[in-house]
Formats: sequence, C-alpha cells, structure tokens
Amino acid sequence: MKSGEHEDVDVDLGRLLAGLRRDWVQIVLVAAIVTAIVLVLALFATPRYRAETRLIIEEQESVYTRPQTTSGDPILDAEGVTSQVQVITSSAILSEVAAELDLASREEFEGGESALGGVLVAIGLKSPSSLPPEDRVLQILRDKLMVYRVEDSRVIVIQFSSEDPELAARVPNAIAETYVASQRAARLQSTASATEWLEPEIADLKERVQEAEARVAEFREQTGLLMGQNNTVLATQQLAELSSEVSRVRASRLSSEAQAEAMRAAIEEGNSIEALPEVLASGLIQRLREREVELRSEIADLSTTFLSGHPRINALQSQLADLESQIQLEVQKVLQGIETEAETARRRETQLMAEFDRLKAESAAAEEDQVELRALEREATAQRELLESYLTRFREAVARRERNYIPVDVRVFSRAMVPSQPYFPKVIPLALAALAGSLLLMAIVTLLRELFSGRAMRPADTREKDDALTTTGAAATVPLPEGTDTSDPLSDETEQQPRLNVSAVSLPDSASSLGEVNIEVAAETLISTGAARAIFISPEGDEAAAAAVLVAREVADAGLRVLLIDLTASGAASRPMLESKVYSGITNLLASEAQFAEVIHADLYSNCHIIPVGTADPERSMRGIDRLPIIMNSLVIAYDLVVVECGPADAAAVQSFIADDAQLLVSVLDPQDRDVAEAAAALKEKGLGKPLLVTPTGHIPPTAPPDRDVA
Repeated sequence: MKSGEHEDVDVDLGRLLAGLRRDWVQIVLVAAIVTAIVLVLALFATPRYRAETRLIIEEQESVYTRPQTTSGDPILDAEGVTSQVQVITSSAILSEVAAELDLASREEFEGGESALGGVLVAIGLKSPSSLPPEDRVLQILRDKLMVYRVEDSRVIVIQFSSEDPELAARVPNAIAETYVASQRAARLQSTASATEWLEPEIADLKERVQEAEARVAEFREQTGLLMGQNNTVLATQQLAELSSEVSRVRASRLSSEAQAEAMRAAIEEGNSIEALPEVLASGLIQRLREREVELRSEIADLSTTFLSGHPRINALQSQLADLESQIQLEVQKVLQGIETEAETARRRETQLMAEFDRLKAESAAAEEDQVELRALEREATAQRELLESYLTRFREAVARRERNYIPVDVRVFSRAMVPSQPYFPKVIPLALAALAGSLLLMAIVTLLRELFSGRAMRPADTREKDDALTTTGAAATVPLPEGTDTSDPLSDETEQQPRLNVSAVSLPDSASSLGEVNIEVAAETLISTGAARAIFISPEGDEAAAAAVLVAREVADAGLRVLLIDLTASGAASRPMLESKVYSGITNLLASEAQFAEVIHADLYSNCHIIPVGTADPERSMRGIDRLPIIMNSLVIAYDLVVVECGPADAAAVQSFIADDAQLLVSVLDPQDRDVAEAAAALKEKGLGKPLLVTPTGHIPPTAPPDRDVA
C-alpha cells in the first residue's frame, strides 16, 4: 500500500463466525451453567401468590333516599380517584389491617436481614435495622402491596403478594373493607358534626325569624298599611275602584247632556220629536200618540158622513187639541228629567273627584311606607327560608344517624379469591430466558473480543493476500545482524517477556540483509496482529523518526483510531504534524499542568492524533515519569493503536511501558549503520524479543524543522 493510497478497514465476517465456531464449547458451557443456576434457584425459591380486589368509585344514593339538597352528580373526578389511592395506602388503614390480621406474628413479616444484608452488617458496611415492629410490618406490607387506578376509569385495584395464598386474598379484601368502613365513619362523623352545628343555629334562627316578623307587623300597624286584594295597599285598591266610578259617572253625565241638547234643539226648531229615543222610551207619550191616532181616525170616519161643523166632529176636534197639548207637556217633562239627570251626574262627578284627590294623596304616602315594609318583609322571608333549609337538613341528618344509614361513594365489585397457582417463580420461562440471554451475551462477548483484538479487522486491499498467506501457512522470519543471538524468540529465557508477533508478514523482494520491511507492511502487521501499542526506537537519530509518523498515518488512513506520542527530546516526530512547536504535550501532562483534552492535537495531514513533547520544564516533568505507564494504559483504552516514538532510547528506557499487547519496532535509514544492529541486539539481550525493522525507503519523509538535535 502506497502512502498516497488510503483504504478503509473492513470487518471480516468469516473471522467473526470462525471465532464463534472456535469458542462454541465455551459459549454453550457458560450458558448451561447459568441456566442450571437459574433453574436451581427457581426450584428452591419460595413461591409467591398474588390476588387483587377491585373497587369502583360511584354514587350509592338512590333517588328515594338522596337528600333534596344534593344534585346526585359524582363528586370525585380523575384527580379525586387518584387521591383515594393514597388514602387506601395510608398508614391508618394499613395499621388497622395489620392489627386485624395479626401480620406481625407471621414469619414473612418479621423482616429479618437477608444473607447479603447480614454480611454487610457483620463487616460494618450497613447498620442493623432499628425500626419498631409496627413500622417494620408496615414497611413490608407496603413492599408487597400495589394499589393503582385503572386508566380512564374510576376503578381502583388493590393487589397483594404473599407466600401464603390465603393471606394473599385476605389482605386486599381486608384493606377494601377497612377503606369502605373508614369512608362510612367519615361520613357519619360529618353527619354528627353537622347536626351538632345545626341545632344551635336553628334555635338562633327561630328567634331571628320571630323578631323580623314582629317588626313587619309593628310597622304595618304604625303606618296603617291595610292590605287589599292581590297583596296591594287598601288605599291604592280604593283609588283604582274610585277611578273606574268617576269614569262611569262622567260618561253618564255627558250622555244626559247630549240627549237634553238634542231634544231642546228639536223643540226650538219645530222638528218632530217623535223619533227621539227619549220620547220613544216614554210610555205615556206613546199612549197619548196612540189616542191621537184613534181620534184622527174617528174624525176621518165621521167626516165622510157629517159635515165639518157637526157637533160630534167638533167634540172630537176639541179632544184632539187637548191631547196634543198634553203630549207637548209630557215632552217638556222628559226634557226636564234628562236635564235633571245630567245635573245629578255632574254633582256626583264633583264629589267623586274630591274623594279621588284624597285617596291619591293617601296612596302616595302609603307607597312610601310600603318601600320600607317590603324591606322588612324581605328580611323576614330570608330568615324564614334559611330556617326552613336548616330544619330540612337537620331532620335528614338526624334520620340518617338514628337509622345508621350512611351510604358511601365506593363499592367493592370484585373480591380477591384464593389463588391456586403462584405467579413467581415460573421455572420453565425463567430457564428458557436464562439460556437465551446467556447464549446471546456470550456470543456478543466473543464477537466484541474478536473485534477489539483486531483479528476480525482487515484492510480492504490486502484481503486476498491475507487469505493466501493463511492458506499456505507461510510465516516471515526477520534475520538479525551478524553476531546477534539467533535463538528461538519463544525460548524459555524470553517466554515471560513481551514478544514480537510477525506471523503472516510478507517481506519485500528488495529487503536488505537486516530484513527490514516497508511502511505498508509495518502498518498491515500492526493491524493484523491487533497490537494496541507500537513502540518505535530510532537509533539513527531524529531523521529515522519519520518511520513512526508514516506508519501512524498509514494505520489512521485504514480507519483505526491512532495516537502518536512524541518522547524525543527535540520533538522530531511531532513538529512535522503540527503548525507550531509551542503546543502543550506529554511534559505538561507529566508535570500535572494540563489535562488529556489539552495535550491531544490533530495531525495536519491525516486523521491521526498527536501528543507532542510539550512546553513544561523537563526537570519537573521527569519527577512525574512514574505516571507514564498509567497514562499509556489510559490512552490504550481510548485508541485502537498508540504509537510511541522514543528516539534513540535504550532497551531499559522502554521496558517500563512494554506490555503483552505491544509491538516493538526499530526505524532503519541505513542498513549498514552499526547503531541499528546494536539496538536490535540490546533489545534481544533485555528479553524484549526480536523487533520489527521498518524503513521509510520509497516514501517522502515529513518535513523536518531546521537545527534539530539528535535525541
């Protein structure tokens, strides 16, 4: 892989599945052990039974017994029903139930310490329980009890679990009965308190009603306000009646005057008065007219026989003249009677108007007095109505108390039955769940171990080569310089020391006599072996530190999280990766002048992170050198690979932070340089195994700052 070609790291599913196949015995064994443990615990666990009682909040009054002062609508809303849940779980009700059922004498309510609790008490990590027996019983009862409201309803469920199935049913039933009884007792107490309060109030109201009615009667007597029909003042009623009489008399007067005027005009003008209604109404005039007609008829009959001067005709003519005079006299009498009638009506009207004025003044005064009278009557009426209301409530309360009829707004509609089957433990479901869970957990652990170890991670462009190498079983060997020990690195003298794992590494055709590898092969080796630390030593000075930078960038470009730590004295590895040399770094971290977030910086040309040398005082930093292994362990957890450039450090200097997951590498610029061979030999003598020799040949090294000293 060239430095300019960047490929992502792929997950090899085949290797993941191979890991599962390799460890299937361990996975099945652990799952079987966990399942057996769960099965044994379930078989020997104490069975627990659960029962429940259901209450419904609803009005229990019937239409025949409901007080007249209530509307009959439900009192409790959703919040009120929820509040009743708290009432049911109150200490007062639970204490009464515990005493009624003698729960303190039962073994499951003794509240002894568990095995773990006993151990904690024995070693002093937990203080022994100091609760009184009553409080201990209530605490255990609450732990076994569950009371809740069914959503969107007025139903309350009381659930209780116990080792005894009969007790599991008795406790919720007893709680429900105690709750209903407490509600009834509260209603009874409220009724008794109401009667005690109403009795003196009623006596006081009776006196106030009597006083108010007495004031009304006294005021009416003082003012003379006599009441007529329709609850009106007598003067006002008389005034209305007199007004009607005045109108009638005035109408009669006007009618008489009109009749007299018409009759007088007819007489004066000589018109016939026989058609006047008043004349027609006179019986005498009508008889006279009839006699006149008879005389005229006789005269007419005699005129046909006798001459006009005949004595009999003259006699009849004389009677006719007398009769006409009598008719005129009677007409005058009728006219005089009408005029007299009109005058009488006029005088009656005058008298009535005088009486009308008197009654009008009297009625006005009575209306003013009636305003105050109505105020007194309203006060008396209000007191009377309040008294009647209190009397009604008092009689209802007394009747309910004496008959002991106090319905409450709750009903037990489902009582708890003795359960026949325990709800815990369910042996078969628990065993199956334990088996499935343990198998899944062990499979996940195995897969994560394969991923974190790097065995399942492969660069995309080297997969075919890895498969070929795996098939042939080829392994590369790294020859050491002449004169070095060529014994097996897995010999007894180095068996307990960190060793270099270079299996499956393909060396380039142009490798020198030292067997060094290029940057791509070194990066592939670190990825394939799952190394967490790459410790670089550069015996040839700062120029050779370029190999550590190139390898770190190559691995970072493959998709792994990589951090490079620069431990050179001059900062040769970190300066080409940063914009400035004044960044805080490892010396600041060792001197406790900075935190991790302040010393980790990003590479300018890759996804690699870098911790430079830093700006702290070297002497002060060296005093904290013992913290370096701890810092390394923390960084290994956060990154896939930590690359450490140690410069030309000796074997003793790097031995302190070498671990089993470390890969030791030596940078090579000139294969003929004796410093390289001596460094490799020194590492071998220290028991650190054979290092992997890496050369940056063929790569353009990072630009180095001028005047860089040899570390």
